Amino acid sequence: MSGRLLLGLLASTIAVSAEQQLVEGRTESKVRVLIYEDLQCPDCAEFRRMMDEKILPRYGERVAFIHRDFPLAKHAWARKAAIAARYFTGVKPELGLAYQRHIMATIRETRADNFNDKLSAFARDNGIDPTQSVAALDDQRLAALVERDFQDGVARGVAKTPTVFVSGKPFIEHFSFENISQSIEDALAGR
Repeated sequence: MSGRLLLGLLASTIAVSAEQQLVEGRTESKVRVLIYEDLQCPDCAEFRRMMDEKILPRYGERVAFIHRDFPLAKHAWARKAAIAARYFTGVKPELGLAYQRHIMATIRETRADNFNDKLSAFARDNGIDPTQSVAALDDQRLAALVERDFQDGVARGVAKTPTVFVSGKPFIEHFSFENISQSIEDALAGR
């Protein structure tokens, strides 16, 4: 499949387009879940846990989960984290997802003044040049991809994170697995 890298991971697939957009699950599915997230957002970290523990195991083989960056201005390092995730996704698709999980799991320990050190440590732990990883934060192409996602979210009415669209139906900030699961089931059934 030209233009896409596919990898198996935890019974789901990760695909990365030329724009370094992270897609989990069945990329060719007609049922698409758009996830607008801020990597510094505690509610997004909770949704990431829900994805890993419940949603992907249940729907990963039938649904495409498309991650979109929506770094909120109130979060000091969210934009840098989004750019870093794009960088790691471009290096190795599985690293983008690993970085996303890592940064969300370490929200409480990460601050604006230690962000670059945390980024360097993640890079080093994964065999990536830490200096290049920090330099990637200034990559205007990656920044433009993050901004494109953000503007797309604004155009869709996104103002809070996470905002998740299941076949166009929005779920905003706080929602249960049962609610989102029912919407996915309805979409799979064509309702």
